[in-house]
Amino acid sequence: MGKLTLLALRAVLVALLAGSLFVQAVMVPLLAVDLEEDFGLTSRRVPIVVIVILGFVAMQVVLVCVWRLVTMVGRGTVFSPAAFRYVDVVIGAFVAAALVTFALAVVLAPGEAVAPGIVLLICGVVVAILGVALVVLVLRMLLGQATRMRAELDEVI
Repeated sequence: MGKLTLLALRAVLVALLAGSLFVQAVMVPLLAVDLEEDFGLTSRRVPIVVIVILGFVAMQVVLVCVWRLVTMVGRGTVFSPAAFRYVDVVIGAFVAAALVTFALAVVLAPGEAVAPGIVLLICGVVVAILGVALVVLVLRMLLGQATRMRAELDEVI
């Protein structure tokens, strides 16, 4: 992978991490106020805010792990057992994000404040997040095969 590509990916990762930290610091408190004043979800305000924060934490974990994997790519060490740890954490973070998103659907479901179609859309997002986790799992298997092939080639050479 070229140095320019790695630099561009790192720039995107930094922008996403900075943006998520901004949202956590500035926008989530504003969301808490809006939930109470505008949407009539006062009784569910705390769980919704906690769920949103946990969702951002899961995203930040993925960003940090991808940063580490990009660093390994730059060093040429991505086909090593150390890479599996980061990929496993990414898979776990996606599964956790799916669970947190489902929890949001459960919190929003009762009552008339949120339309049932919105809750159904959130459940669709849960399925999409789990799909991403499965794609990363398949990529992990490919990484495993490539690592074994590289080890075999090293033995031959």
